[in-house]
Amino acid sequence: MAIKIVTDSTSDLPAQLAKELGITVVPLNVHFGDETYRDGLDIDSEQFFDWVTSGPIFPKTSQPSVGAFLEVYSSLLKGDDEIISIHASSKLSGTVNSAVQAREQSGLGDRITVVDSMQVGIGLGVVVAAVAHDMRSGNSKEELVETAYRYADKTRVYLLVETLEYLQRGGRIGKAQAFLGSILHVRPILSLQDGEVHPLEKVRTRKKGIDRLYELASAHGSFQHMAVCSSTTVDDAIQLEQRLTPFLADGAKSFQTRFGPVVGTHVGPDAVGIAVLIS
Repeated sequence: MAIKIVTDSTSDLPAQLAKELGITVVPLNVHFGDETYRDGLDIDSEQFFDWVTSGPIFPKTSQPSVGAFLEVYSSLLKGDDEIISIHASSKLSGTVNSAVQAREQSGLGDRITVVDSMQVGIGLGVVVAAVAHDMRSGNSKEELVETAYRYADKTRVYLLVETLEYLQRGGRIGKAQAFLGSILHVRPILSLQDGEVHPLEKVRTRKKGIDRLYELASAHGSFQHMAVCSSTTVDDAIQLEQRLTPFLADGAKSFQTRFGPVVGTHVGPDAVGIAVLIS
């Protein structure tokens, strides 16, 4: 019997890392007008941000269909295999609902556990990667599900965006709505709390914003896993990861990635984020 890990493309896991860890990623959808693209399959970050910054159409997103999950689940369940399906916050996406419906329709629901991580983006990515690493130690499905919830609760996400326009237009602004009206000439720093986007601070310059991301993450002391993400300014993410590497505990893992098309729809160009799983 094997345990399979499934997540969705809002995790923004690098494709090679997902492959190495045996994680199956179900893509969400990005819509440009009448055209639909599967996140990470039909469109990548480079192409997406090029279209967003140069084209007149604002993209929309949607969760995977129940059928997409059914197809993945049926392909993975061989013999006595089991699945842990870990997904984006139900407060931000309908993905968990699609996964739950697929589990119920599969007739194999006792072998599939769906986890609402209450995370999204690299927060979700960190949780899924950490669970996949733990799976190599031979933990049971029940132990790994408990671990997934515990890791999700201990993951902290901080995000610097150039503007709240994309979150507002995409309908995912949440508590960060409080920043609107006072945001002129400042850059917001946001956090993810209770599965929603919350306002944290405002900074005057991009450099101060990135320095503040470093301070917020490093204030937690050592952490077990870390991910740094950017939409269009990759060098900023690389440098931030390098600055925070000394805070990784022995044996801890880190990855650097790009915001994919779905998360990118809501954070926009020039965003930088950090997620840490605290000890």
